[in-house]
Amino acid sequence: MTQNPFQYTVPWRRPNDLKTLVENRTTYTLDNCELNIFETHQAAEKVNLVFGDLVLTTMLKGKKVMHLFGNPGFDYLPGESVIVPPNEVMKIDFPEAELDNPTQCIALSISKEMIENTFNLLNERFSSKVLTQEWGLDLSYFHLINTQDLSEIINRFIRIGVKERSKEKDLIASLALKELLIRLTQTQAREMLEKTYKELASGNRLAHVVGYIKTHIRENLQLEELASQACMSKAHFLRTFKQELGLTPMEFVLIERLKLARYFLSVGNYQIQEVCHMAGFNNIAYFIRVFKREFHMTPKSFQRTGKK
Repeated sequence: MTQNPFQYTVPWRRPNDLKTLVENRTTYTLDNCELNIFETHQAAEKVNLVFGDLVLTTMLKGKKVMHLFGNPGFDYLPGESVIVPPNEVMKIDFPEAELDNPTQCIALSISKEMIENTFNLLNERFSSKVLTQEWGLDLSYFHLINTQDLSEIINRFIRIGVKERSKEKDLIASLALKELLIRLTQTQAREMLEKTYKELASGNRLAHVVGYIKTHIRENLQLEELASQACMSKAHFLRTFKQELGLTPMEFVLIERLKLARYFLSVGNYQIQEVCHMAGFNNIAYFIRVFKREFHMTPKSFQRTGKK
């Protein structure tokens, strides 16, 4: 589900400061990482980019077509991130870039030592994972729609890199990097569950609960019921779900209901009251409020514009 767009605006380079109109690069070097801001002001194809460290790229404005791992290109849009392993060549097209419609993205390269130290610490302190055996990044899920938490920490890191001037800048950045890596793993876990919960449900408690939520999404789901489905105490289930997926079970239920409501608004001429109940909400005012908070428009406006 598309999340809220980035609220932090990265300053554009002044025209006289541009060294090139294609992937003009501004770099901010910090301990254990390097923040790069790229701007492209004209259409281009097959532009190569490669980093020696693992890199998190995030689109801020415009559109790219990204080619990775020898696969066909895919559209790369604002609010999305791509994780690229060290020394992997990104081949990038810019089909819509113009002087008055440029693209802007960040590429955050992270040292191997920072990644290993962060996940080693997590595996020592929080070793009892349910969904996967240990903390770490899974490059099978390299193209992500940013969650709200991931968007917020990326925004914060941009502010640190571009604006922070204190002596503690590198320490602040290192702490933010650790949180960013945690949010990445949680976002990947949610992506993995979305694609594999059916095949994992018989042997994994979180996958079983996700499948149960999707099947019973129109019912009055309660935390106690979901904990029982996971064969956990309520406290243990809440802690485990939040730690591994980055949100509470009831927040997950809300997101699933909003996804379902968006689908019904996109495919049918249903009344808003009907959609409210079809998606599992029992209060129309609450439904309209949370839908507008998530999608920045009312259900009626969404339906009228035909957005999907």
